[in-house]
Amino acid sequence: MSEKQTLGFQAEVKQLLQLMIHSLYSNKEIFLRELISNASDASDKLRFEAINNAALYENDSELQIRVSFDKAARTITISDNGIGMSKEDAIAHLGTIAKSGTKEFFGKLSGDQQKDAAMIGQFGVGFYSGFIVADRITVESRRAGQPAAEGVRWESEGSGDFSVESIAKANRGTDIILHLREGEDDFLSAWKLKSVIRTYSDHISLPIKMQKEEWDEEKKENVLKDELETVNQASALWARSKSEVTQEQYDEFYKHISHDYSAPLSHTHNRVEGRSEYTQLLYIPARAPFDLWDRNKRGGIKLYVKRVFIMDDAEQLMPVYLRFVKGVIDSNDLPLNVSREILQESRDIKAIREGSTKRVLGMLEDLAHAEGEEAAAKHEKYATFWTEFGQVLKEGIGEDHANKDRIAKLLRFASTHNDSDIQNVSLADYLSRAKEGQDKIYYVTADSYATAKNSPHLEIFRKKGVEVLLLTDRVDEWMLSFLSEFEGKELASVAKGGLDLGKLEDEAEKKQHEETETQFKELVEKMKAALADKAKDVRVTFRLTDSPACLVADEHDLSGNLARMLKAAGQAAPESKPILEINPDHPLVQKLKYEEAKFADWSHILFDQALLAEGGNLADPSGFVKRLNEMLLNA
Repeated sequence: MSEKQTLGFQAEVKQLLQLMIHSLYSNKEIFLRELISNASDASDKLRFEAINNAALYENDSELQIRVSFDKAARTITISDNGIGMSKEDAIAHLGTIAKSGTKEFFGKLSGDQQKDAAMIGQFGVGFYSGFIVADRITVESRRAGQPAAEGVRWESEGSGDFSVESIAKANRGTDIILHLREGEDDFLSAWKLKSVIRTYSDHISLPIKMQKEEWDEEKKENVLKDELETVNQASALWARSKSEVTQEQYDEFYKHISHDYSAPLSHTHNRVEGRSEYTQLLYIPARAPFDLWDRNKRGGIKLYVKRVFIMDDAEQLMPVYLRFVKGVIDSNDLPLNVSREILQESRDIKAIREGSTKRVLGMLEDLAHAEGEEAAAKHEKYATFWTEFGQVLKEGIGEDHANKDRIAKLLRFASTHNDSDIQNVSLADYLSRAKEGQDKIYYVTADSYATAKNSPHLEIFRKKGVEVLLLTDRVDEWMLSFLSEFEGKELASVAKGGLDLGKLEDEAEKKQHEETETQFKELVEKMKAALADKAKDVRVTFRLTDSPACLVADEHDLSGNLARMLKAAGQAAPESKPILEINPDHPLVQKLKYEEAKFADWSHILFDQALLAEGGNLADPSGFVKRLNEMLLNA
């Protein structure tokens, strides 16, 4: 037997334990749910590994979870006969938070107890929740398949360190012993523990067992018997019929599989029969996890085959742009020894994936397009969904050609119709407000709402009362390369190509524009020569009302915003010069007609100002400042 080792917690764990110990949770009972969930996961993992190695069962294939308490010692013990841990596992899993996003997690903690409790739940740190009620936790475990002498005891008081030592443990699996704090004696009661288990863990498909209790007339109290009884229903929740499951049970099951502490926004529970037979129970969360932007992160779908757990991150069951969906899919057709490689090529999996994608989009459509009594509440849920996951859903426009039209109807944007950066305008809303004769959906892209809202390109549209969508998410430029029209109307950038307002311009305006272009032809040619190294072309524009000039990209060139994004990401953007458009009605441009000595300097200043107005960076800032200072001195 080896000596006891004392090791320090990872810094983030210390911070987390302090939050736990100062009882962030308003609901202390959830510690039991978390520890039972972990025990259930350990049993699922054993089942999966035992498919290829039945010896891991060690002649004990009846998987179960046991919960017991000892009033005299003031302890609660949660035991499982699942996969268990080796000494290395205990140090790695119990001394570390093995999750991405730890630093962002602590950066977001606000000191507001309710909000912070939700954050911790989002982060999914189940085991540590034991410290809400315990001032010391002992874990005794042995990994399945290892000799009895290779057990491990892990112990900590939740302060700065923990100890680990080798022990002999006859049975595989894990026992977690909570030494309760003062004032937590409520939990030393069979009635209390059973009611918590039935509330939070009834859906666990393994039996959760406790000692039977009977009334003793002589002692005038309940006494524990040697016989065990199953406390929960112990049948897979998704295998029950919808009519047997309450909304609370659905919500608790979601919290179990996702380790989220908030209820989901929506769920769908279906049994699919036909070429492929499977049951699906899918959820849309109310909050985005920390690693939402990690496209390599595996999905949140647990795969079962005939109720046997196979894997808990089956990314082949859901497209990448729906990686936020949580849930369970239980197939009757797949083999039990299915691997990730088999999943990639399976026709059954392809059918399940297509069916599940349609179900999720159906759930979102139900929230987004709801009518009748529940419409307002559902629309509010959809607004919450869009705030958390809208940017991820936009990826589907390019990734899922078959469902592109359905996804397009679910998109939401900010627009000039609302004086707000809230994205709540659908493409259908936009078209319902389109002006008579308007044959395009106009948009502008920028790196922030303020830059988009104040873009000089919007001036003529404001004057004519034409709505423009303001696109500021990083994914928008990529999405637009796949979304060229909606319901027959072309999506057109107000900052690309020549301005063609079609029927929104009358004949008199068009005639006046032609005359103005003729008057400014000489000035335009002179500016082209002065800006030959910067501008692809110079032309008169009628899209401006207040600004002297703006930059536009040629029809088939990258927009200025996309070129800047590629540069910021360290990627080479194709070299293309913008077109400078000048406003013939602006005093600065009119003054330029009669300027001789400083003509080139004025031209460069107008170009640089237009670049700054659209959020660009100057190639030569000091040259711009020098020219501007000279102009100010001569003014």
